[in-house]
Amino acid sequence: MAGHANSLKAVLLALGANFAIFVSKLVAAVVTGSGAMLAEAIHSLADCGNQGLLLLGMRQAKKPASDEYPLGWGRALYFWSFVVALLLFAVGGLFSIYEGVHKLSAPEPLRWPWLALGVLLFGIVMESISMRGCLHEVNQARGEQSLWRWFRETRSSELLVIFGEDLAALLGLCLATLAIGATVLTGNLLFDALGTIAIGVLLVVVAIALAIEVKALLIGQGVEPRRRQELLAFLGERPEVAEVLNLITLQMGPDVMVAVKARMAPTPDALSLIEAINAVERAMKARFADIRWSFFEPDVAD
Repeated sequence: MAGHANSLKAVLLALGANFAIFVSKLVAAVVTGSGAMLAEAIHSLADCGNQGLLLLGMRQAKKPASDEYPLGWGRALYFWSFVVALLLFAVGGLFSIYEGVHKLSAPEPLRWPWLALGVLLFGIVMESISMRGCLHEVNQARGEQSLWRWFRETRSSELLVIFGEDLAALLGLCLATLAIGATVLTGNLLFDALGTIAIGVLLVVVAIALAIEVKALLIGQGVEPRRRQELLAFLGERPEVAEVLNLITLQMGPDVMVAVKARMAPTPDALSLIEAINAVERAMKARFADIRWSFFEPDVAD
């Protein structure tokens, strides 16, 4: 349950920003011969592809349930989010490290370094706009949670990946700017190579962190702890429910499955018990709009 966050808006904003940055970086990398700039261009291109995969996952997650997929396609979003994390690790991180090591053994002089710095500053501006939009959606979702706690507990994999990508991109741009700036000031090409390696290490760390979080969703996590407590509190306040014996939840992309075992308040007959269960389920789905499937097992109180 992702609060009122608009993940699609964050993905589209990041896609537009990264495509503009990619074009500018690629031109600058060809003209200047900067390894750090080339690493950043590849990173931005990979980000564009990654956001395309997230859009694909978001579209697939909306496919209706069927006999073959009785709980729908919601978790397809987690699969594509995990693929994005792998691509960020391989295409972004490992390629950047390889390029940096290559520059250490075969350094190439920078051409038009001021053009490279100008493109990087443009990229920082564009990525800051994307990051600001992403943080707006994250803040909508996390409420009073700290950013770190949201990162560990969120069930919105697409917003999680966009946040990680934007953070890595912004920090990578800053590293590339420092690397090229130091190379211009000192004339030592070692800074360019080290900057490229540092960008690669940064991407690898972010990719591993994202993969760990998305893996948990792929395995099958329940709703966020705070949402589980809200569900328990809601059920405990219902007059039809005497005691909640067990509550199982499963996050299925944008949707949620809930299974409840509860001791029900005494009813005069079986029909009244069924009506009481139906009333609780209707009220629960009205209160928690993300609940798509609910299963209720009653245990009548003595």
